[in-house]
Amino acid sequence: MTDRPVPLLGPADVRDLAARLGVRPAKALGQNFVVDANTVRRLVRAAGVTRDDVVLEIGPGLGSLTLALLDAAAAVVAVEIDPVLAGALPRTVARHRPDDAGRLTMIAADALRLTELPAGPAPTALVANLPYNVAVPVLLRALERFPRVRSGLVMVQAEVAERLAARPGDRAYGIPSVKAAWYADVRRAGAVGRSVFWPVPNVDSGLVRFVRHDPPAADVPREEVFACVDAAFAQRRKTLRAALAGWAGSADAAERVLRAAGVDPRDRGERLSVARFAGVAAARRGIRA
Repeated sequence: MTDRPVPLLGPADVRDLAARLGVRPAKALGQNFVVDANTVRRLVRAAGVTRDDVVLEIGPGLGSLTLALLDAAAAVVAVEIDPVLAGALPRTVARHRPDDAGRLTMIAADALRLTELPAGPAPTALVANLPYNVAVPVLLRALERFPRVRSGLVMVQAEVAERLAARPGDRAYGIPSVKAAWYADVRRAGAVGRSVFWPVPNVDSGLVRFVRHDPPAADVPREEVFACVDAAFAQRRKTLRAALAGWAGSADAAERVLRAAGVDPRDRGERLSVARFAGVAAARRGIRA
């Protein structure tokens, strides 16, 4: 590990590497590679990564962010679904950081299907440029499967960033907001322009920073709370009494559960925090007991 930052991949480096690999960015995989070194360094700074961290990087692509993470962290565990990119990344790291290539663990896999990591220190941070089409499920899956990940930063579509960080009552508040809040305190950490990517996407990007916290209710399984959340937002315009009718068994049963939890049955899902959803799920358990 060096004490000075090393040069990172620039636009010409990224395009040249892609050409040598015969890689054409795939829209289906959400491949928009970061080509601006200053943006990459900004991501690492905003993530707060230290040399005590093992970073889980999902979708490293051609390695722009990976090189910067190796400059800041103790090690990087990279998960890449594209087999060509997964095979090339260790060679890219060996070329640019030969002394630190041993601190990279490469996993060729779909992050949504990943259930465990190779033996070694567990990741403590997550830093990633997530594909727009799967950003929310990938983030939630990682928070569920890897509880040692205590904090992180993800770059996602600006609209997705707004949803993840929304608070009760916000226009963007919904299922992603509530489920992310089960695991962590999630906040916006800035905007990212389109020009730093190749190819240039059709949407703006945003940074989301999270710090894990304990779940709001240890006595209610996450699955039960999330089922309540899904039902509450299935038809946003409905009151909770109507929206939770199927989940509770009937509209009258939903009203009994809501009143037991101290929630007005005329409210809508976008007004409830994750803690209050947990309270509703606990009330249903209590009534059924």
